[in-house]
Amino acid sequence: MNIAYVRVSTVEQNEGRQKEGLSKYDIDKWFVEKVSAKDMNRPQLNTMLDFAREGDTVYVWDFSRLSRSVQDLLSLVEKFQEKKVTLVSIKENLDTATPTGKLMLTMIGAINEFERANLLERQKEGIALAKQNGKYKGRKKIGFPDNWTEVYEQWKNRQITGTHAMNLLHLKRNTFYNLIREYEEKNL
Repeated sequence: MNIAYVRVSTVEQNEGRQKEGLSKYDIDKWFVEKVSAKDMNRPQLNTMLDFAREGDTVYVWDFSRLSRSVQDLLSLVEKFQEKKVTLVSIKENLDTATPTGKLMLTMIGAINEFERANLLERQKEGIALAKQNGKYKGRKKIGFPDNWTEVYEQWKNRQITGTHAMNLLHLKRNTFYNLIREYEEKNL
């Protein structure tokens, strides 16, 4: 069976280019997700790993779609080899069933990991420079919702739970408790 794994990092990104490039390989089953490859905890990746059987071929557009770290990429390749599943990368034109493919995979994985580390370093440098020039203020601060006082009083008097208060205020847990701390410092 021919299996395709397609991944983009964010919801805003489009996976169309990868799908189009893989469509000529008579794909029987598609696994598509919009999530970062910074770790292996990806639902469609895990489902695909469970689904693939001996003799199957997994196609990816390029290895960076599968993993951003050499260690994770090699771990995935090892899992495929244990299951006797072939991994093919279209962009790199590599087939892990060959010795040359295995060697090239390790080298490309190392380059991808290096590229990611450099990107993060440049990002940090850019943020530091923007802060220095007063152009970077960080994440926009979330203010108190209109119904804050009413919900806060109910929560404080144990009339509602914290979870219920968060739902009423449309806040995430950390934001809710940060606002409580700020509110109590100002008002108590």
